[in-house]
Amino acid sequence: MPSIKDVAKHAGVSVTTVSRVLNNKGYISQQTRLKVEEAMKELDYFPNQIARALLKNQSFVLGVIVPDLSHPFFAELINWIEHTATVNNYKILVCNSLQEAEKEAKYINMLKQNRVDGIIMCSHSQEVEAYRNVGMPIVSFDRIISSSIPYVASDNFRGGDIATEHLIDQGCRKLLYISGPLNNNLLANRRGDAFQLRSMNAGVEWKILEGAHIKATFEDNWKFIEQNLDGYLGEYDGIFCSNDIMAYTLYIYAKEKGIQVPDQLKIIGYDYHSYTRMLKEPLLTTIKQPIESMGKMLCNSLIEQVEKRGVEETNNFVFDVELIKGNTT
Repeated sequence: MPSIKDVAKHAGVSVTTVSRVLNNKGYISQQTRLKVEEAMKELDYFPNQIARALLKNQSFVLGVIVPDLSHPFFAELINWIEHTATVNNYKILVCNSLQEAEKEAKYINMLKQNRVDGIIMCSHSQEVEAYRNVGMPIVSFDRIISSSIPYVASDNFRGGDIATEHLIDQGCRKLLYISGPLNNNLLANRRGDAFQLRSMNAGVEWKILEGAHIKATFEDNWKFIEQNLDGYLGEYDGIFCSNDIMAYTLYIYAKEKGIQVPDQLKIIGYDYHSYTRMLKEPLLTTIKQPIESMGKMLCNSLIEQVEKRGVEETNNFVFDVELIKGNTT
């Protein structure tokens, strides 16, 4: 079985250079990197992950807890987390909490028992105290847990503001915002804050309808709309939805009820994930979150904590959002 010394000799470089290529550390020219990678391929060399883990007292595995793996937003977010982990020679262990507090707590304990190096927390069923006591590096998505735990988010307030402003600019005078769950101090709740403030300043009628824990399926969203808006939908001329699946379902529901979009009712969503980008009818008007950038930053932020243990300073990252104009407004 070839060793790292054999790879170095075959590539005509030092063992240190091979180690830097393997660990993606330090400056290595593209030419040297290619020489080392070619030598590894020709010698059929695979780095000893167990030895590497023992040497650094790390597992090189990151835990990721998400609320709903079937949701296109989180599926895409995980894709970029995994991509970034792989580039940095880490693997990820994905846990699907299904928005259940008990299940989320069990996953946290399971990740601790399996000695992952850190956790990316995208599910928010647990109270913040549960995260503070984890005892390992954590980065949170879209939620402030504590001043010592960094978070990554999009600018939710701006997203809510530009969505509401767009509906008002299009002539809407009676607005509805269908939110996500309004508990747990989620940063996404700032979309509703902006909706309310912009509506009040413009002097238009407004209402917020809490979407609670709706699964990412057309059927569940349809049932919610039917239970909460049947017979009332025609009262509104502009509806801002907290996600694109709700916005799409609302569009189909309105069509079935004979309400013309966008002539009688204007609809705007939120996310602009892969599902939305595939839609041709309708082309949803929505707020675009930079999913790729957020996924990469979640992973990089956690790896930075893992590899710089003892560093007290943590950085939060808030990414800008963008209005994508479709034909539903």
